[in-house]
Amino acid sequence: MTRTVDFFFSIGSPWAYIGLDPMRDLAERHDVRFDPKPIPLIEANGGIYAKNRPDARRAYWFKDLARWADVRGKTLAMEGRAALSPPDPAAFTVIAAARDGADWFSLTERLQRAFWEEKADIGRADVRKSLAQEAGLDGAHLTARESDTDVEETWRDNIATAEAAGVFGSPTFRYGGELFWGQDSLPFLEKALTSA
Repeated sequence: MTRTVDFFFSIGSPWAYIGLDPMRDLAERHDVRFDPKPIPLIEANGGIYAKNRPDARRAYWFKDLARWADVRGKTLAMEGRAALSPPDPAAFTVIAAARDGADWFSLTERLQRAFWEEKADIGRADVRKSLAQEAGLDGAHLTARESDTDVEETWRDNIATAEAAGVFGSPTFRYGGELFWGQDSLPFLEKALTSA
């Protein structure tokens, strides 16, 4: 029987991006369906943006991210990102795809790869449209759907659900009422799935 895991994540999270491949592998091994819940960082629960952390912690964050990216086989382009628009609008594209029953996972992977490896400005609608097309989806339809009421309501519901559940960082997985924070927590999620 297929089990469902809530997947709370931010499009702008490099940790969510480098965890996509092992997440997909876990889903295939254990017949799991991930329910996408794009969110911003939940500051009310203690989430702290990297830019707001003390220098020592921020420096370690970058080093740890580079280590994990290497483990996951990803190359992140971290320099010169200040000119990019905030990536948050891409969350609405992913929500639209998920609500329409389209391949939200391939779209998410393409958007995040473009943002984190190619430094594409996914905050721009024309860029999102093109990337959605590359992922095999109807980019014009999805970018037009971003401002639809049901998409915006889903965004707000995701935030409220995450805050109520105690989510603070990205990615966070929820299974059986238990939270697993970080792509490095996937082994703990897998253990929970296999022992259920």
